[in-house]
Amino acid sequence: MALDAGGQYQWRDDGEFHLFNPQSIHKLQLACRLGSYKLFKEYSELINNQAQHLCTLRGLLEFNWPENPIPIEEVESVEEIVKRFKTGAMSYGSISQETHEALAIAMNRLGGKSNTGEGGEDPERYTWTNERGDSKNSAIKQVASGRFGVTSHYLVNAKELQIKMARAQSRARAANCPAARFIRGSPKRGSPPRVSV
Repeated sequence: MALDAGGQYQWRDDGEFHLFNPQSIHKLQLACRLGSYKLFKEYSELINNQAQHLCTLRGLLEFNWPENPIPIEEVESVEEIVKRFKTGAMSYGSISQETHEALAIAMNRLGGKSNTGEGGEDPERYTWTNERGDSKNSAIKQVASGRFGVTSHYLVNAKELQIKMARAQSRARAANCPAARFIRGSPKRGSPPRVSV
């Protein structure tokens, strides 16, 4: 006798409703491939109209519209709001170099802040620029118990420091990389050669 899978963790045709299901993913992929804003709006409707399926906490909430809304002239401008945006701390080892750098460039353009994550970043990024004046320097530098050869040069190129006081150990994480397994292209950590991090 086979047990009912239920579809709680993996989408099943006869299982629980999943926000990201074949229909919504298909709409998103097709919208991206074709550059179709119309298809993207159809995808957005599937994701944003969550109240139909009670899939997330957000889908259970409704706006409490005020009788006398704030005049639009008193609302902070988009340009000022985005300056408070920050990316999550994603280590260089958990995403690609291109993605890590693209996040930094995007946040610097907005006036927001990207976060190096535990893996730090190549010191060449502190001063790198292009013809647009972009910067790959992450404004938030993470310090994880000094594990990555944190230097004064690393610290002075930060606008904000994020210090981890304690963390769980996990051999599966890229953070626990034996010296012999360092991949080419890893950021320069400032640690002596052949020292595991």
